[in-house]
Amino acid sequence: MKNTKLLVFLFIITVFSSCSQNTVQEKKLHLWYDKPAKVWDDALPTGNGRMGAMDFGDPETGHIQFNEESLWAGKKFDNNNPNALKDLPKIRQYIFNEEIDKAYKLGNKSLLSVPPRFRSYQTFGDLYITPSTKGRLTEYRRDLCLNDGISTTTYTIDGVKYTKEVFVSAPDNVIVVHITADKPGSINAEITMTRPRDAKVTAQDKTLWMKGQIIDEPSKEMGPGGKDMKFAAKLTAENKGGNITAKGSSLNVENADEITLLLTAATDYNLEMLNFDRSIDPEKTCNDIIAKAGKKTYSSLKQAHIADHSAIFNRVSFNLGGNNLDTIPTDKRLNAVKKGAEDPELVTLYNQYGRYLLMGSSRKPGKLPANLQGIWNGHIKAPWNSDYHTNINLQMNYWPAEICNLSETALPLTDLVNQWTEPGKVTAKKMYGCNGWTMHHATDIFGKTAPNADMRWGMSPLSGVWMTFPLWRHFEFTNDKAYLKNKAYPVMKEAMQFVSDFLIEKDGYLVTNPSMSPENAYKLPGSNKPNQLTYAPTIDNQILMAHIDNCIEAAEILGVDADLTKQWKEIRAKIPPVRIGKDSTIMEWIKDYEEWEPGHRHMSHLMGLYPLAQITPETPELYEAAARTIEKRLKYGGGHTGWSRAWIINFFARLHQPETAYHHVLALLRKSTKPNLFDNHPPFQIDGNFGGTAGITEMLLQSHMKDKDGNFILDLLPALPKEWADGDISGIKGRGNFEVSMMWKDGKLETVSIKSLSGNKLNVRYNGYLISQDTEPGKTYTYNVAESFK
Repeated sequence: MKNTKLLVFLFIITVFSSCSQNTVQEKKLHLWYDKPAKVWDDALPTGNGRMGAMDFGDPETGHIQFNEESLWAGKKFDNNNPNALKDLPKIRQYIFNEEIDKAYKLGNKSLLSVPPRFRSYQTFGDLYITPSTKGRLTEYRRDLCLNDGISTTTYTIDGVKYTKEVFVSAPDNVIVVHITADKPGSINAEITMTRPRDAKVTAQDKTLWMKGQIIDEPSKEMGPGGKDMKFAAKLTAENKGGNITAKGSSLNVENADEITLLLTAATDYNLEMLNFDRSIDPEKTCNDIIAKAGKKTYSSLKQAHIADHSAIFNRVSFNLGGNNLDTIPTDKRLNAVKKGAEDPELVTLYNQYGRYLLMGSSRKPGKLPANLQGIWNGHIKAPWNSDYHTNINLQMNYWPAEICNLSETALPLTDLVNQWTEPGKVTAKKMYGCNGWTMHHATDIFGKTAPNADMRWGMSPLSGVWMTFPLWRHFEFTNDKAYLKNKAYPVMKEAMQFVSDFLIEKDGYLVTNPSMSPENAYKLPGSNKPNQLTYAPTIDNQILMAHIDNCIEAAEILGVDADLTKQWKEIRAKIPPVRIGKDSTIMEWIKDYEEWEPGHRHMSHLMGLYPLAQITPETPELYEAAARTIEKRLKYGGGHTGWSRAWIINFFARLHQPETAYHHVLALLRKSTKPNLFDNHPPFQIDGNFGGTAGITEMLLQSHMKDKDGNFILDLLPALPKEWADGDISGIKGRGNFEVSMMWKDGKLETVSIKSLSGNKLNVRYNGYLISQDTEPGKTYTYNVAESFK
């Protein structure tokens, strides 16, 4: 690495512009297939943040499964264990004494939530458009255009070409299905809606209604039963030519030229109450939405949808060249990669697909953030309840939000975290006798904040603190001081109140107790059994140091709480440091215990490497130890789940090991990706998609390091593998509110344009050279790299 030096610009073009540098993709991106989806995991997703649809593209059934973000089983209630505060001192002492089995048994009795589990996010239902026309199927294709957000199926039966388009409109808040035939009077079908339970479907005129209420059975594991969330879905059908009539609980289409279906769904959930609200009428909500959307033509609905969707999606363009393999179906391209081929265009498609999925599951008109499956779930009882896992998974969902220029997708997460603080305050007080707020490793939309499931994986008392990091990162990338003042800092400060009260003295340090390193276990000396509970695991110490630093910086930016920042600095000085163990790797626990599962999927003690910025080239001993830590994990089989592999990509990007990072990009595709490019944990879990997208982008741009004055440094192409020798990317974001576009050839950066959106000092580093420049808001600075970086 050459010595960093400050250079004067040799070639700068300043462009006055208030527009995004790239608002139109040069080439549209498609997932496409030459056969229908036979299982849910092969269907194609569309979404608007509030509703999602999975289009199977099956001419025989016309199957579309759909979701609405808030349809959950369960209800709000206080799940805090009444024995927690009484038995906490004893549990802490057991842990300090390394009597872990005693701590575990008492913890499961006295700290674990009552009941220990909660219920699931649910499918809303299934729409079928079953044709009565049978015949020979030819010229079949189903396609998802990422730029437009439209799933299209085309096929020919007995000489008649049919086209079905499906999209979920954010402007009009409806799922739209449009079917045409190239010969008049050729559409004949039965339209039905179904749900596995708790609903009734009726038909009248050209309308289908699905109305229901979740009936939960009482459960020792999941809590009280009863008549819980109410819900409704409304579908209207319009035709050109022919007729649509109601028959039983379905609609019959006869001899139509084309049909347009509008479908919306709603519940009586109220985010501000973290519960259902009987003053909300889901039927009225559906009626209001359909009445407004129904006034528009299909053409205007589609036009508004494309304009809205593409304005967000097309902010980023990404090309790696390749062999123009988009003429080959996506599943066949993926299979070729699984067999050893390389496909740079598939990498860019996968990267942009992650952005597409985050847009579809976390934005207005939705109010809730993306869960373990985004917004797409075909189950009544989903794997892991399709819940909010807050010990890596929910955080990973939002890793690409800022760097991939989708900042608005972080706002639903901000709003839900703000709501979680209220039950979190109750948990902090009842469990620990602390002020502020906390939560543990998993929760739902009703705000269950006590430890869930079992102490072996539920005892993560800093999960609430961890959940403030996406909020702080949103500020780092946007510089939105109103957001910091009104949304982020109050949550951060109250989490810091909990930290101040929760930490206890041990050997001159302030430590967490009880806690764990998610979800790994260790061996006590002389023992051959797994132990999870501990005090001061490395992840906690990294979280604490980062959070205290964030709170101090936020308070200074806002000019508030000078007295508190002094106290926080004193606490910061007493947090245990990150240590290197006898095997030269980062210690995962406060003591150099032997790992029970050295190839564990979680790598929590490396949070300081990514997503935090505590382990960098400026801390060379830790930086090298982090590399050895990952090497050891992989040696014993680590990275075997999709999201774990995605995290590894980000690690090697931060370690500036491009070929190894690329190897794991390929491994993510080869081992953990389904035919529709969904991440395969297994089963489907969307965090791997989001983590993978973040990691690929992190290979091209990093902005976590600062100069001596605290200004961020934009590191260009820090982990560019030789396999991506030629390429370009535009519209990605760096901290400090910069929008970056780059083009490189033969592995060398040629041009870079950076738009300063806030007017901060600009530091740009490439190949060991640093350029620094004051900027003005709204101006774009373009560099000829051959002249500037030398």
